[in-house]
Amino acid sequence: MSETAPPTLSTVASRAGVSRQTVSNALNNPELLRPETLDRVLGVIAEVGYTPNRAARQLRSGNSRLIGLRFEPAQEGTANALMDRFLHTLVESTRETGHQILLFSGDPEDPLDGYDDLLRSTAVDAFVLTDTYAGTPQAAWLQDRDAPFVAFGRPWDDPRAHHAWVDVDGAAGARLATAHLLEQGHERIGWLGWERSSRIGEDRRTGWKAAMSRAQKPTERLGGRLTDNADAARMAAHERIGIGATAFVCASDTMAVGVLRALEERGLRAGTDIGVVGFDDSAVAQVTGLSSVRQPLEDVAVEVVRLLHETLAGAPAPEQGTVLAPSLVVRGSSVSG
Repeated sequence: MSETAPPTLSTVASRAGVSRQTVSNALNNPELLRPETLDRVLGVIAEVGYTPNRAARQLRSGNSRLIGLRFEPAQEGTANALMDRFLHTLVESTRETGHQILLFSGDPEDPLDGYDDLLRSTAVDAFVLTDTYAGTPQAAWLQDRDAPFVAFGRPWDDPRAHHAWVDVDGAAGARLATAHLLEQGHERIGWLGWERSSRIGEDRRTGWKAAMSRAQKPTERLGGRLTDNADAARMAAHERIGIGATAFVCASDTMAVGVLRALEERGLRAGTDIGVVGFDDSAVAQVTGLSSVRQPLEDVAVEVVRLLHETLAGAPAPEQGTVLAPSLVVRGSSVSG
């Protein structure tokens, strides 16, 4: 922060040795704090001359009845359209609380683009975040400005972050998929996932490794990290089939489609010859008969709205986020025989 920059919520929290939520409570819900904590925080506020963001305060008044969500463009070459399921339920659920969803766009190179305009104009009551992968700054930026929000996705960069969030247990989903293939008699099960920098991908990979370890099956050279691209997965599948892989668990349906293409090129049949399970249960999975891990996106949306309602009512953020369990949809691509 430059010398001329005004103090923020984080400035006060750091100097007082408390969380940002505690500073927020000192300003908005002082009865929740111990007297000595309240005195210390108020003293720091006076010392540094912190003035709460007026627009953020107005956001909590709920005047607009709108919830902002930045809508990102679909990625080319992928099979996923998960946001459709999430958004539909989000719209239905917010309607029950008297709110509506306001979608806004932004510069793809600037993850914060669009937020400041809405915050300053008090055009929305709160935000829903959906891009919480490692390195994204939206959550910290909104917290610094005391703006209410709930995130779909855990705070990968800071597991101790104190804000409301909902996520799906990706590791559990990969364990389900791997256990299913083990039950089908496969012993050399490959994993095709994203680059090491993807926390979501690495989380899902741990589920595959845990299931294989528990079954005392080998994983050496069977795991791959690559881009979420069907052609990259096709080539990786060829390599692993060449060293004896008889089944694959994939971090996405996009990658699973690449495996299916590799099988076609080899004259092999999914399920009968090589087992394949994707992740996300996209429309492509349903059309192609691909077994896939299904995220409970409708339940995620309902929980996000519940937390939004509590946040706008002034309730403190939960001590821990909510993690929901996925399920496995079994189709022909993974059933032997």
